[in-house]
Amino acid sequence: MNIFRHRPFGLLAPALLVAVAGCSASDDSATVAVPSPDAKTAKVCRDLHRVLPGKLDGRSRNDPEPRSAYTAGWGNPAIILRCGVVRPPKMIDPKVAEGGDPDALAGGVNGVDWLMEKQGDGTWRFTTANRVAYVQVSLPEGMSAQEEGTAVLTDLAAAVRKAIPKGIASMR
Repeated sequence: MNIFRHRPFGLLAPALLVAVAGCSASDDSATVAVPSPDAKTAKVCRDLHRVLPGKLDGRSRNDPEPRSAYTAGWGNPAIILRCGVVRPPKMIDPKVAEGGDPDALAGGVNGVDWLMEKQGDGTWRFTTANRVAYVQVSLPEGMSAQEEGTAVLTDLAAAVRKAIPKGIASMR
């Protein structure tokens, strides 16, 4: 069952982003694990890489090492994007769909559905839902989901809508 097909995202996103406060995810280092997507996912991830914005919430592009068409970064410490990641376990957790998990919420921003997860260290990770590839965005420590998270997801929405079609992603 896909929990994201039964949620009114347009109404949930503003409430979610107002209700959520905290810090965010990504390490200060300039390295990141590069995903290993299947061939179909790899193609749309490369398409996404070509249309990603040069600036994200006013932060300039600062791609992590190793350089890859499946990763991107902005700012220092960097906001990190990884395309072709595996489905997060909470993506299919019934508690999330029912609103019973305080650390994972479903929402939508500008036509893109997201799973928003507060990590154990207080940072935030966002993963696309209802797209043929999972795109994960991690905020560095000190960035709030409520403020910077809203701007980051808004800035990424057009690129995700253009490059990653709606559909069901690989279950890997």
